[in-house]
Amino acid sequence: MPRAKNPPTMVWMRDRTAKTRPVVTEEKIVRTAIAIADAEGLDALSMRRLAAEMDSGTTSLYRHVASKDELFELMVDTIIGEQPLPEPTDDWRAELAQLARRQRALLLLHPWLAQQITRHPALGPHVIAHADHQLGIVSRVTGDPTLATMVVDTINTHVLGAVSAELAELEAQRRTGMTENEWRDWVGAYVRQVIESGRYPHFTRRVLEADDTDPATRFEFGLECVLTGIEAALRR
Repeated sequence: MPRAKNPPTMVWMRDRTAKTRPVVTEEKIVRTAIAIADAEGLDALSMRRLAAEMDSGTTSLYRHVASKDELFELMVDTIIGEQPLPEPTDDWRAELAQLARRQRALLLLHPWLAQQITRHPALGPHVIAHADHQLGIVSRVTGDPTLATMVVDTINTHVLGAVSAELAELEAQRRTGMTENEWRDWVGAYVRQVIESGRYPHFTRRVLEADDTDPATRFEFGLECVLTGIEAALRR
């Protein structure tokens, strides 16, 4: 892929200090954008919609935010910055687990955030501070920066995957208008045919004998498996 000619300067490398006290500020723009995205998703967010919501002109917004991509970067960093970094303890597993749970809660609170992080990794100061904190926890156990990076990436991948599945289920309910129980009633006749065929014994046991688990339980199980595997890898 050819490199872009004269790529724009990253937002984090510009002087963003307001020279005056404008009615429209970067913080107000970002907060309003987050509110729109939380309520309606990223697809509903445009500079024109944002200007209308703020009773302003789009030109005023561009004085503070150069592009929609830059706006997304600021939104992500603002949200990450709202999460205080926990105090260090002598239990690295507990610390990483706590951060994973906080990350899950944050992604569920802002459903568009997981999608945006996956599309375009953010590099704002708060994002970097949190990444540095995670790496610092693992670095107490291993001096290998590559291994520490893989540990952090593995945990973040679990969180993103679990939350994405949970959000997809909620989106399906919204789109179809059916609750989980209503969906089960809808597919029930077909599932009974599958079971009665006798061709899928393990699937049959899952349907008839396995307990239903909620997303939080599945998340905790996966997190425990991930951390146990990481601990074993770090002991090698």
